[in-house]
Amino acid sequence: MHPFNAMMAARMLTAVGKSNGLESETIPFGSLWWSIYAGVSCFLVLFAGIMSGLTLGLMSLSLVDLEILQRSGSPKEKKQSAAIFPVVQKQHQLLVTLLLFNALAMEGLPIYLDKIFNEYVAIILSVTFVLFVGEVIPQAICSRYGLAVGANLVWLVRILMILSYPISFPVAKMLDWVLGHGDPLFRRAQLKALVSIHGEAAGKGGELTHDETTIISGALDLTAKTAREAMTPIESIFSLDINSKLDWEAMYKIQTRGHSRIPVYSENPKNVVGLLLVKSLLTVRPESDTLVSTVGIRHIPRVPADMPLYDILNEFQKGSSHMAAVVKVNVKRKGSLSTLLEEENTNDSKLTTPLLLKREGNQDNVVVDIDKISNSGFSHTSEEIEDGEVIGVITLEDVFEELLQEEIVDETDEFVDVHKRIRVATVAAVAISSLARAPSSRRLLGQKGTGGPKTPKASSTTPKTGQDKPI
Repeated sequence: MHPFNAMMAARMLTAVGKSNGLESETIPFGSLWWSIYAGVSCFLVLFAGIMSGLTLGLMSLSLVDLEILQRSGSPKEKKQSAAIFPVVQKQHQLLVTLLLFNALAMEGLPIYLDKIFNEYVAIILSVTFVLFVGEVIPQAICSRYGLAVGANLVWLVRILMILSYPISFPVAKMLDWVLGHGDPLFRRAQLKALVSIHGEAAGKGGELTHDETTIISGALDLTAKTAREAMTPIESIFSLDINSKLDWEAMYKIQTRGHSRIPVYSENPKNVVGLLLVKSLLTVRPESDTLVSTVGIRHIPRVPADMPLYDILNEFQKGSSHMAAVVKVNVKRKGSLSTLLEEENTNDSKLTTPLLLKREGNQDNVVVDIDKISNSGFSHTSEEIEDGEVIGVITLEDVFEELLQEEIVDETDEFVDVHKRIRVATVAAVAISSLARAPSSRRLLGQKGTGGPKTPKASSTTPKTGQDKPI
């Protein structure tokens, strides 16, 4: 566009001179005025090139890029980005300033060239100089070294912004009002794509491993996931009746499952009333047929099925419990789940406490205060949650599995995924089976000396239920 403007300006000046009967006289080559006009022409070309290069170089640097360089760049990059940042913040004023002085230099060039060359030579030279020296070369350099060039010439940009303030400031304010400021931050989907591109699997020279990209993507997705997606269905869990006895058969089942926490129900398995810590059974004697109700049963927190996993993780971080009962709350709420999720995605979920919080003291009865969770669109009243139907349980391990996007398999798991019924094909399963029968064998040896009855044959192990394991 600039070469065309220069050519048109030269033609207009020539036409005006001819119409007035004043043929423009060419200054003799080698004279003092010829040198002055030639020097001014070269200065205008170089100045226009600097303005053009700075326009591309500075405007291509986003505020996010500069902040990243200030935090994680080399000492030189930190210094350069810190010098440029205040100028780039005024994007529209910077743009108007650079384009204004670029236009002045481009339009003034034909006036001086027309004095030292004839009109045809002036047009050819102006187009050539403007195209290569004023556009192509500066933009090619600044597109690659925009940060360094901008930092070295930021003093010039500041001076030009002051000189053009009466024009650039009002125009910039009008552009701010009409166009607004662009959002420099990335959305979650963009961040996931950016992380994926920088992974080694993408084959583009990235340094992030597969595990790193998977965990980062899982952390970004965790906001949109709810307890219903990570829970273990109530039909697949191992639980105990509150009125049952902790005899040898019950203790055998507890040992073979390998869980550290076991839900306790009353009459109906969906009527979960609390949870039992397996370590509290160390002092229980199976031959005494102790009732489950007489052992210290802890209150199990209840969470709604549509509660985001980050909120559940925050509750687990408090140390009150690492297992919660997921309930289905039958309440008509405004807006669909997808609409609420979209509204939630506009804000970043942040962990304001350490990932693993130290627990002080022992608490037998704990209650999650769901009413305090107001930062999401899924809060329910305590009455609604208490009256809801239990549809599953969720543990800290389940949340970690969603974060890692991989199943966590320990020594007592028979299934990798209880939903897909994928078995664990390891030798550990065989070893566990033999270890599980060891207590019964020892009891038989003990009863031979006392003449006691034989141990009843226990049932086989059940698949992984997702209940909490020792962490």
